[in-house]
Amino acid sequence: MKLIEKSLLLVFLFCFSLLSAQPRQEGKRVTISGKVVEKSTSAPLDYATVTVLTGTNQVVSGAVTDAKGEFKIDIRPGKFTIKVEFMSFKTYEIKDKNISADTFLGTIALEDDAKMIDEVVIRAERTSVDIKLDKKVYTVGKDVLVRGGTVSDVLDNLPSISVSTEGAVALRGNENVRILIDGKPSNAASVNDALRLISADAIDKVEVVTNPSARYDAEGGGGIINILLKKGKNQGVNGTFIVSAGTPENTSGSANINVKQEAFNFFTTLGYNKRLNPGSTLINQENLNPDGSLRNYTEERRTSDRYGKGANINFGIELMLDKNTSWTNAFNYRNNKGNNDDNVFYYNYDNNLDFINTRQRFNRGLGDNENIEFTTNFVKKFKKDGHKLTIDGAFGTENEDENTDIQGRIVETNAYVSSEKTRRNNRQNRNLIQADYVIPLGKNSQFEAGFRGNYVDFTSDYQVQERRSFTDPYTDIDYFTNTLNYKENVTAGYTQFGSKISKFSFLLGLRYEYSHIEVNFLKTDDFTTKKYDNFFPSAFLTYEFSEDSNISVNYSRRITRPRDRFINPFASYTSNVNLFEGNPEINPAFTNAFDIGFLKKWDKLTFNTSLYLNHTTDSFQIVRRKRGDEIDGLPVVVNKPFNLSTEDKIGFEFNLNYNFKKWWKLNGNFNFFHSTTDGEFNYVDVNNNPVTINFDRKATSWFSRLTSRITLPYKIEWQTNGMYFAPQKTAQGTSKGIASANLGFSKDILKDMGTLSFNVNDVFNSRKRIQDIQLPGLNSYSEMQFRKRSFTFSFTYRFNKKKTDKDFRPRQNDNNGDGDIMG
Repeated sequence: MKLIEKSLLLVFLFCFSLLSAQPRQEGKRVTISGKVVEKSTSAPLDYATVTVLTGTNQVVSGAVTDAKGEFKIDIRPGKFTIKVEFMSFKTYEIKDKNISADTFLGTIALEDDAKMIDEVVIRAERTSVDIKLDKKVYTVGKDVLVRGGTVSDVLDNLPSISVSTEGAVALRGNENVRILIDGKPSNAASVNDALRLISADAIDKVEVVTNPSARYDAEGGGGIINILLKKGKNQGVNGTFIVSAGTPENTSGSANINVKQEAFNFFTTLGYNKRLNPGSTLINQENLNPDGSLRNYTEERRTSDRYGKGANINFGIELMLDKNTSWTNAFNYRNNKGNNDDNVFYYNYDNNLDFINTRQRFNRGLGDNENIEFTTNFVKKFKKDGHKLTIDGAFGTENEDENTDIQGRIVETNAYVSSEKTRRNNRQNRNLIQADYVIPLGKNSQFEAGFRGNYVDFTSDYQVQERRSFTDPYTDIDYFTNTLNYKENVTAGYTQFGSKISKFSFLLGLRYEYSHIEVNFLKTDDFTTKKYDNFFPSAFLTYEFSEDSNISVNYSRRITRPRDRFINPFASYTSNVNLFEGNPEINPAFTNAFDIGFLKKWDKLTFNTSLYLNHTTDSFQIVRRKRGDEIDGLPVVVNKPFNLSTEDKIGFEFNLNYNFKKWWKLNGNFNFFHSTTDGEFNYVDVNNNPVTINFDRKATSWFSRLTSRITLPYKIEWQTNGMYFAPQKTAQGTSKGIASANLGFSKDILKDMGTLSFNVNDVFNSRKRIQDIQLPGLNSYSEMQFRKRSFTFSFTYRFNKKKTDKDFRPRQNDNNGDGDIMG
């Protein structure tokens, strides 16, 4: 925590220096002042926005009015346009005004705008979506359901995206999805864990790319999700503070502060949280003899308490080197410490279902994760609109330490069964460099090219020890103890060309990636090198019937590389009878993705639908089989991934946004898919009998989400969403359907500068993964609940910033663009 304290001190000292220091500009400076009132009542309007722009609409400076409606802006002399804006009022504009001395603009009266009021209601009530040629961009709004939550909670409320009970993110039901943060791969070894550490309040936008073009990283057979964090764009000094508390324990605090002047933009996000996630697992398992008769029966009951506390510090500064050149540098630090207590009881029965005994296995895990990253971004815009050069770099390191103590005993006699310890020390360094160049050709065409290098060096030192009796010393279990060093160097280049001819648009691209991968087991000196290069073409065709209607046809080729857990055979040891082993020989899977989409907008309804097909070769499959031995009468089952099959998934998806009334908005998402898998796994069991596991299967499933937002009397907002995941066949069993619902209320106070919120996650406590699995020699039924129902209360306070600033400020020249993903 010393590093956290030092970082916090550095951030606040930097903020203080920015706030206290006067801009050092050469030459004369003058002051523009005035007062803003409401025309119908002459009442002063506090927090109205005053913006000073050049003739080319480049923002020079700005301010917000105080409680008396007054404002002051210091600038250098020149000729400017001055805009005065306030929500639900007509914009007041003074054009081409020469400012050569201190100028008082007098009292500016703003008129009500009935049309704007209607638009404000529509835009402020919901998370907005901008549908582009090759992606959807969700600007995260005031979503009551995720207040006090994490990035995982935000993703679980967006169309097309689902988050499983274990935290795995899927896009259109496909978990082979690439997740990026600010356009770059997360430096964390486990992306799903990283998503639970970042506060929902830190998110600005989420980009969903179901079928990425050549400019995007080819990783991720199911598409790309890019999470853009807030950096602040409002003029002057402004920010937001949020505190939350809930049960099970969910305490958090965060601050987003932005200081923007003519020559720089300083932004920072500070967050701290403490969370307890209780979970439970139920497994009923029949162990069979070779003739299919019952050998014995086990009931497993597991309770898990995952407790963690963490801090997130992000700060950076954007320097405006000139009106067309910016340089942004940012530093991010995340730390999370916690423990995971797993208390497992095995109730053992013989073949006549007569009770034998109860075996307890208690796991206590302690973890400490530290992630540090520095990013830099240089943008040069040329004279022609759209002509741009971007250079990016990201350099990060992650240290993750976990220690687990495992004790086993017979409950009835308190007899000693086992005592084990595990230790895992992970170290990862990730360096990324990239350059992108875009040049317009003619009026409606554009050429783009770029380079990207992504270099990962990951080391996992894993050790499992045991003692045979209570007095014996701990000794290594060689089967699990080893050190893995994994290096992945991927160098890529791409080019693409797009054009629009009348109502027809196209974007054609080609990407080349060279992969060099080294897998080295340091203890056994086993070394594997893999080299492969691949081309990834893409094509996007769109025809516009009108401004509110279009149809598109898309294609891209994707790759899914196996990661640490799938490669490392020594990655985990949470149960001594149900093991997961990685496979160092596993190869990447390749996907050809096709998509046909249609978009139609009406006054109150937006309809967006698509038909998609993904054909994947060398698809990953998890094979469950008996290892051949038993521990305390229980057969040891090994789970291991292989490249076993081809997989075809065809699906249909649609999204509906319906503004039923000003006070009632509905959003619906439905995804139906059918998958066909073809493949088999052959092995010889411990009795030298050949066994074939057939992975040929056809499965149909669907999921749906409906979100309702209602404005109640006294301007209380009520938000509800319901989700249903239909049953689905797996390679070795079935998964049951899951229905769940979330609920939230919020009320604005303190003249809309504050908001009180209350939400309930999983109202009916029903988010459980329920599976039936049939294997040679055993049948099992399981129910797993990763996180139980939770209640959260939060308070938000904004200073120098209205609740809807983000939604209603005019779009400025943003040197970070619209948040495009780094290719």
